[in-house]
Amino acid sequence: MKLPKFLIADNAALEDDIFVLHTEFPRFLINLTTDEIEWFDEFSKQEAEDNADLIEQSILAAYDFFEAEMKNYEV
Repeated sequence: MKLPKFLIADNAALEDDIFVLHTEFPRFLINLTTDEIEWFDEFSKQEAEDNADLIEQSILAAYDFFEAEMKNYEV
C-alpha cells in the first residue's frame, strides 16, 4: 500500500487538538494546537544538523498541508 505523505489525525479524548502525521523521513506527528512534535525516526545530533533543512521543510509542509485540506471543507 502506498501511504500518503501526510495524514490528519484527531482523538476524541483530546478534542481541542489536531494532529498531522508525516509518513516519510523524517517521520513525525505534530500537534498543530501546541506545536509539539513526536519523532518516530531516531537520529543523532549530527544527523539532525545535516538534515536541518529537510526537517524544517517537512514541518512547514505539514502546516501547509493542513491549511490546504481545510480549504477543501470551506463552504
